[in-house]
Amino acid sequence: MIVRIATEGQYEVEDSVVDQLNDVDNKVVEAVEAGDEAGYQAAYEQLLALVREHGTELPDDDLHESGLILPPPDLTFEEAGEQFTGDGLIPD
Repeated sequence: MIVRIATEGQYEVEDSVVDQLNDVDNKVVEAVEAGDEAGYQAAYEQLLALVREHGTELPDDDLHESGLILPPPDLTFEEAGEQFTGDGLIPD
């Protein structure tokens, strides 16, 4: 799967990592829905770290379509409330 982190770049992530991404995505949603800003920050950082650590960064001129677009790393808690709802960014 190709994952884009907005304002940062695209990463090719093995399918074996997608379940982990989904689990952490769900944690982000839970924290946002609970009004837990610290929990949101920790979970969103974990989500970004999974992509960065387990993904292979693609060159800027690579035009693959992204299967998932994550908001920028500096997404505020208030903005997260608009992005991370229901099933989150990765549907189950």
